[in-house]
Amino acid sequence: MLSVVFPAHNEAPYLEASVGEVLDGLRERGREAEVVIVENGSTDGTKAVAEQLQRELPAVRSLSLDVPDYGAALRAGFLAARGDIVVNFDVDYYDLDFLAEAVARLEAPGGPDIVVGSKRSAGAVDTRGWARKLVTAVFTTILRRGFGLKVSDTHGMKAMRRAPLVPLAEACRLTTDLFDTELVLRAERAGFTTAEIPVVTKETRPARSSMARRIPRTVVGLVRLRRALGRG
Repeated sequence: MLSVVFPAHNEAPYLEASVGEVLDGLRERGREAEVVIVENGSTDGTKAVAEQLQRELPAVRSLSLDVPDYGAALRAGFLAARGDIVVNFDVDYYDLDFLAEAVARLEAPGGPDIVVGSKRSAGAVDTRGWARKLVTAVFTTILRRGFGLKVSDTHGMKAMRRAPLVPLAEACRLTTDLFDTELVLRAERAGFTTAEIPVVTKETRPARSSMARRIPRTVVGLVRLRRALGRG
């Protein structure tokens, strides 16, 4: 079975449509699937929308965290998922073509353990502003040169084999912006294989946090990540 994890913080206007579109696409492709919504610290009606979807749609489960934490939501959804393969999407950033290709690669004999939707690999299209693209480029360069990352991106859409990666997800110490980065790095260092698919990136709503807040937070997070991986 396939699990799709949606972290959701203050996504009340968008959540129902996004979940519905993904479920419709999966049904058209004949996939047995569930959607796991992980509401985290919302101050609008996101939690109520998620719980309503759970009541109305058997394929939907809703979890809730008390504080807004994107990485903690990803971790909780991955660990709670029941599928053999877990795909994480954002409410405003999902791609059923990526899902189909990534799952096909994971299910192929000798296929990778993680497939990343990359904003930076050859063939990718990134329509965001220059400042956000620059931050992504610097962040990726630090990860590749300073941490030995093999793929060109760690944020955004990913598809993963669940069972072999559960111990690594449980061992991850960082949340917020860096849970998925830590998980991919731990997987590569443990000998699991990663691959990437170029994707189209569009901003359909303003970012949840400004770069002025996110950059210092990420710098501190990278120091913590170095320490966490060093101990590991």
